[in-house]
Amino acid sequence: MSKLKGKVALVTGASKGIGAAVAKALAAEGASVVVNYASSKAGADAVVAEIGKAGGKAVAVRGDVSKAADAQAIVDESVKHFGRLDILVNNSGVYEFAPLDAITEEHYHKQFNVNVLGLLLTTQAAAKHLGEGASVINIGSLVTRIVPPGSAVYTATKGAVDAITGVLSRELGPRKIRVNALNPGMVETEGTHAAGFIGSDFHAEAISHTPLGRIGQPNDIASIAVFLASDDSYWLTGEHLFAGGGVR
Repeated sequence: MSKLKGKVALVTGASKGIGAAVAKALAAEGASVVVNYASSKAGADAVVAEIGKAGGKAVAVRGDVSKAADAQAIVDESVKHFGRLDILVNNSGVYEFAPLDAITEEHYHKQFNVNVLGLLLTTQAAAKHLGEGASVINIGSLVTRIVPPGSAVYTATKGAVDAITGVLSRELGPRKIRVNALNPGMVETEGTHAAGFIGSDFHAEAISHTPLGRIGQPNDIASIAVFLASDDSYWLTGEHLFAGGGVR
């Protein structure tokens, strides 16, 4: 397939889960992919190796998106390696649920620094290199629609992602750069396993409220990211695509 032939994509937080699936899907469509990671070099290298084995091009680049110098360095290294930048997937994110009486400054800043500030810093750095037809995809969350108890801070970060998506679509629109949000529901990843969600009552409840009868898999989200990255979605910007199997 070659929907993205000749394009260069940067996917943040791509060493596992949704980010890894998105990186591999973009590469399968012909894009050269920068696999960003903050700490899991082994995971990022494995994604790069899998892309290479399938005949694609990829490179792993370390960096913490919540730090301005790192965000700039990630983008600079991407352009240095592949010569351009056409697609940015702001996937880096953390989540940590806590009821109101357990919220702390650390809990708040940990999530806002990565989920919101990191997105802004990376997009700021990338925007200098993005040209006409470029696509920015912000990974949000269905939590902004279902607002589960105990998720006040995390849901707030993803509400900010939705708002920022709208603002940046207006700011970058005159340059013909599209900015959209892709908001998954519950997805089975290393993270949801580690958090104890898989196999829990929360998991069962999620399935019971999903018309399509299951939670998501990373590839379910990756295929939508390919659509948003490609010219197939050339007339979409400032949109929020909810990908939760029909959850309302």
